[in-house]
Amino acid sequence: MAQIMIEKPSSGLWTATFANPPINLIDPDTIGELQDLLSALEIDADVKVVVFRSADPDFFLAHWDVLADKAKVAAMPPGPTGMHPWIDVLVRLSRAPVASIAEIRGRARGAGSEFVLACDMRFASRERAILGQFEVGMGAVPGGNPMARLAGLMGRGRGLEVILGADDFSADRAEQYGYVNRALPDEEIEAFVDGFARRLASFEKHALAGAKALMNEVTLPPDAVFQHALAAFFESAAHPSTRVRGASLIKRGLQTRSDTELRLGHAVAESS
Repeated sequence: MAQIMIEKPSSGLWTATFANPPINLIDPDTIGELQDLLSALEIDADVKVVVFRSADPDFFLAHWDVLADKAKVAAMPPGPTGMHPWIDVLVRLSRAPVASIAEIRGRARGAGSEFVLACDMRFASRERAILGQFEVGMGAVPGGNPMARLAGLMGRGRGLEVILGADDFSADRAEQYGYVNRALPDEEIEAFVDGFARRLASFEKHALAGAKALMNEVTLPPDAVFQHALAAFFESAAHPSTRVRGASLIKRGLQTRSDTELRLGHAVAESS
């Protein structure tokens, strides 16, 4: 894999490290690699836990690459679920028979936030993690339907605050709202996540997978809601005013290691 480094500290524990400079954007190749990883996780009889982390301490997964080759995006085939490949990744990750943990150091916004929300658990660096759904600030509806997951985690009011406000959330505020499980000091997060993941990997897979499947029955949104959101995203992204806002942000440094990306929640409020 070119963008995701897979390591297997043990047969029961895998780690997946995102490394797609300059800022860990999500593009068609990222999705393809995630689909391959999920296929491996779904069929491996021994793996029990997968930890996602980033090689870049400033960006976990920045967001979708808005400049990705449109022809390549359009040519992406549906995933095994029959849904768009990005929705396929999110749905399969939530339902995979392993425990998935996001160790968030750096920014996870837009599709990056959608990805960590699809993970079973999220732990965030108090000093480095920033989460957010900035799409409404650009004039778009979030395509991976984080609304469906945030409503269950933090309730309707706070979920709408995240989505409609399109602002950045610190690790401490994210913990307070239920966006993440815990906020931890940066110097402690890797050791904590590693210890927790190894603890889970020491248990029986049938018990872990069985308990998660039962939790899924009462907590996961139906798959259909994700397809509705993606259709709303494509429609809203094509609006002329959305394109104007996007062009303004690109001129100011969107998708580069710039102040715009570091403070994107602030930048979208000034993009009109």
